[in-house]
Amino acid sequence: MTEVVIATNLNLEGEATAMYINQQILEIKKKIKVTRLARGMPSGSDIEYADETTITHALGSRININEIL
Repeated sequence: MTEVVIATNLNLEGEATAMYINQQILEIKKKIKVTRLARGMPSGSDIEYADETTITHALGSRININEIL
């Protein structure tokens, strides 16, 4: 195994679970890549209804538009 993708809910319980899983993997001391699913604004949504956390994650997960064209 080379990678673990953590796909928990984006709430307090999901974040705590993700942190716990990551810590357990780190204790194994193997070179395993741990990633989370990208988060942010869903397609078709209005930015005016997004909360600050969603916008922050969307900005942090942004990609270069030239890479997707």
